[in-house]
Amino acid sequence: MSKKPLILVTNDDGISAPGIRSLIKVMNTIGDVVVVAPNSPQSAMGHAITVNSTLECNLIKIDNGPQKEYSCSGTPADCIKLGINEILKRKPDICVSGINHGSNSSINVIYSGTMSAALEASIEGIPAIGFSLLDYRWEANFDSLTKYIERITKTALKEGIPKGNALNVNFPKLKEKEIKGIKICRQAKAYWIEKFDKRTNPQGKEYYWLTGEFINEDNGINTDEWALNNGYISIVPVKFDMTDHNNIKRLNNWKF
Repeated sequence: MSKKPLILVTNDDGISAPGIRSLIKVMNTIGDVVVVAPNSPQSAMGHAITVNSTLECNLIKIDNGPQKEYSCSGTPADCIKLGINEILKRKPDICVSGINHGSNSSINVIYSGTMSAALEASIEGIPAIGFSLLDYRWEANFDSLTKYIERITKTALKEGIPKGNALNVNFPKLKEKEIKGIKICRQAKAYWIEKFDKRTNPQGKEYYWLTGEFINEDNGINTDEWALNNGYISIVPVKFDMTDHNNIKRLNNWKF
């Protein structure tokens, strides 16, 4: 009988978020699960790590289930570091992050704590997948994603994710029967136009709320944004090496 894979689960919405609770249930059907996740929401933390304060990581119990769960005071990237170096007795066979409440497609991957956790695992040589649903509501319905998450995770375990890569998986906000399938995509060239809503509190002190408008100027039909807008699940392979290899030759001709 083959040994079950060891699966490390994390997220950025916090350990009690409905998205991660749904992901844990799916992973329990695939392997032995250990959860190390933030004790509070850490959305848009990117790849931040804790260096100027202490970290706490406590064994807790939220749901009945075979998984072991640890609540961490740090960021998603902290959770991966602690999970690998302090909690697990061996490296996990795969790390899954999410299910995020909201999109991590296109430029959003840069800011995403969900995907930074997955990339942190890939830095450690661990196959990793980040899952996100295009629904920001706390009460979002994750039931329609179950069979796809199981299929994607099992396929990744079987085929192997290239070393240094993680998969950025985004789901459209659709019912299961409305999802057309899975598309392997590239990241769309899109951006945010930031705006700040300036307000004044009752004490007369000014403060700001960040708002913005998402602009997609990419007309390609092989992008994550196209796939999601047309009823498909998008999978984009991403990596932590941010070198623009195509530009090295040109820069070597500069006269410094």
